Amino acid sequence: MASKASKWWGISIIVIAAIGIGFFAWKHMQKPDEVVAFASGNGRIEATEVNISTKQSGRLKEIMVREGDDVQAGQLVARMDTAALEASLHQAEAQIKQARHSAAAASAGVSQRKSEKLAAEALVAQRESQSALAEKDIQRTQQLIDKGFVSPQKLDIDKSNQKSAAAAVIAAKSQVLEAQSAVEAAKAAVMQSLSAIEAATAAAEKIREDIRDASLTSPINGRVLYRLAEPGEILGAGGNVLTLLDITDVYMTIFLPTSQAGRVSIDAEARIVLDARPDISIPARVTFVSPEAQFTPKAVETRTEREKLMFRIKVKIPQDLLKEYAKRVKTGLPGVAYVRLDPNAPWPDTLPPLVNAQNAK
Repeated sequence: MASKASKWWGISIIVIAAIGIGFFAWKHMQKPDEVVAFASGNGRIEATEVNISTKQSGRLKEIMVREGDDVQAGQLVARMDTAALEASLHQAEAQIKQARHSAAAASAGVSQRKSEKLAAEALVAQRESQSALAEKDIQRTQQLIDKGFVSPQKLDIDKSNQKSAAAAVIAAKSQVLEAQSAVEAAKAAVMQSLSAIEAATAAAEKIREDIRDASLTSPINGRVLYRLAEPGEILGAGGNVLTLLDITDVYMTIFLPTSQAGRVSIDAEARIVLDARPDISIPARVTFVSPEAQFTPKAVETRTEREKLMFRIKVKIPQDLLKEYAKRVKTGLPGVAYVRLDPNAPWPDTLPPLVNAQNAK
């Protein structure tokens, strides 16, 4: 009997212990999750790429830089062959001179036609005076006929002279109209010559602009990443010659789940630790949070994580730091970016110290 009682006591103790363990486990599971103050994700150092392209089709004459060279904004990096453009420019300049000569001749023609018009107007005045005199002769002859001093034949002669004078007035006025038309035609020739000058000047300026565009310059302070063409190659309009890296716009892209991405704010403080330099942290700021979720790229997370929707986060290194270490900026280096979700939380001691002039060497 004693052995049975001991057995039941043992079973009871085990049951009580299991209930206690279950209760404490249940209480532990009911505790709210600890708020995470930091988020992290792996990625690679990237920089904005800028393509140097041709504006016009043609032959690439020379390239002044090689891959890895640093370039300054406005620096000449390549040049297209401009022989055909320069020939076209000479032709356009010759057309300008020709149009100017035509304009000068047309202006002289206007002056000549105006002189002819003045002469025609003077002739009209003369013919009108003669017509008026003939009219008065008719009146005087009629008076003499009434008094019997002259024969009626004289009146017929005066009337004939008056008709001739009136016809001469009409003819003179017609000459004035013709002279006016000639003046207008000469003015139109002047305007046509001036338009030809403007057209030739515009054509020459366009060719000069094309010649200037044939000299390819860097729009940024950067580094040559690729030489995409070589001297002697024929390129179409928009053909890429070089690819530059903007070393003042360097960043890392990471992916965070919804629970963390929703707490990331623009301009939040971040730090980047590169695999090649695990002893230092590079300061950065969040500059972009994707408005849409996406499946994480294969190279970033495990397959389990890739099955979840993640948000793309972009953390950018300050420009002043990049300018200070411009020679040491390299893209493609893998690392981990840490983002501070709680602005009041101190950075953990496990992270390496921030980069400075001594430990960056």
